[in-house]
Amino acid sequence: MSEDFGVVEPLLAEHAHIETQLADPAVHADAGRARTLGRRYAELGQVVAAYRAWHQASQDLDEATEIAQDDASFAAELPALALTCDEAAERLRRVLIPRDPDDARDVILEIKAGEGGEESALFAGDLLRMYLRYAERRGWKTELIEATESDLGGYKDVQVAVKSRGVPTDPGDGVWASLKYEGGVHRVQRVPVTESQGRIHTSAAGVLVFPEADDPGEVEIDQNDLRIDVYRSSGPGGQSVNTTDSAVRITHLPTGIVVSMQNEKSQLQNREQGMRVLRARILAARAEAEAAAQSVARRSQVRTVDRSERIRTYNYPENRIADHRTGFKAYNLDTVLDGDLEPVIRSAIEADEAARLAAAGELV
Repeated sequence: MSEDFGVVEPLLAEHAHIETQLADPAVHADAGRARTLGRRYAELGQVVAAYRAWHQASQDLDEATEIAQDDASFAAELPALALTCDEAAERLRRVLIPRDPDDARDVILEIKAGEGGEESALFAGDLLRMYLRYAERRGWKTELIEATESDLGGYKDVQVAVKSRGVPTDPGDGVWASLKYEGGVHRVQRVPVTESQGRIHTSAAGVLVFPEADDPGEVEIDQNDLRIDVYRSSGPGGQSVNTTDSAVRITHLPTGIVVSMQNEKSQLQNREQGMRVLRARILAARAEAEAAAQSVARRSQVRTVDRSERIRTYNYPENRIADHRTGFKAYNLDTVLDGDLEPVIRSAIEADEAARLAAAGELV
C-alpha cells in the first residue's frame, strides 16, 4: 500500500499543525476559531488513528511473514494477522472518504405543521418531544428558540437549538451528523383526538434542520441586505399576547430567506434570536451551493410540507415506524417517540455511508 502515503501524509501534517495551533493560548482567545480548529482536529484524529493502526498491522504481518519462512510455528499466526490488517485497511479507507464538514456542528431544528390542521399541529408536538428525549439520551443540550402553539396545545411552528457538550472527539458523534437525516416530511396515521367516529386520518408535519454557525462572525451579514419589520406578537387563535411591537420579521434580501421571531418579550431579544436562525439558514444554503458546484451528492431537505413528499411514516394503530429512504421498519413506535430514535437514524447513516463508499471507489 505504499501508493497510499501520498493520500495520508498531507492529512498527518495538517493534524500536527493544528495540534501546535491548539497548544497556543492566543488561539483560544477566539472561541469561534478554537472551535473550528478543534472540530477539524477531531476529524483528522480519526484518520491518524486509523493510519497508525493499519501501519502497525502491516508491519506485524510483514515481519511475521518473513519469520515464518524460517520458523514454521509463525505460519499459524499469519491468517489472523492478515485479517487484522484487512480490517485496519477497511477502517482507513472509510475514514479517508471525505465526510460532511458540518458533522460536528450543533443544529437548529424546526418543526412545522402541515396537512391535517390541529392534528398536524399535535403531531408536530409529538415530534418535538421525541427529539427532546432523543437529545437527552445523547447528552445534548436543548434550547427552545421560537414556538407558535395551536389551540389544542400542539405547535404550528417550533424551533429548537440542539447542542453537544463540547467538541465531539469523533465528528460522527456530532449533533448535525445524526439529526441532518431528519429533514423532510413526516407522515402520521392515527385516530385524531378531534375524530368522533374513530376513523384513522393521515396528516403530515415538516422538519427542517440547519447546522448552526459557531459564532456570529462566521457568517457575515451586511445590515444593508436586511429588511426588518416589527409587529405585535400573537398566540393560539390569533389573540394578542403583547401590547408592544416586540415581534420581528427579518428578510435577507440577497437570498430571500425570511425569519420571524416573537417568543421573547423584547424586540432586541427577538432580533438576536432571529439573526441566529438567519445565520444558520444562510450557512446551510451556502453549503448546498458549494456542494452543487462541486457536483457532490448531498441530500436536500424537503422544504414544502406536503404529504406526498414523505421520508417517514408513523402508524399508531400498528405501532409501526417506517423510513421510506432506507427501508427501515420496526414495530416499536411507542419507544421511538419516547426518544429511542438511534436505530432509525443509524439506518440513514449506514445508507449514506454506503452511497459515499460507492461514489468514492477504492481510496486505499
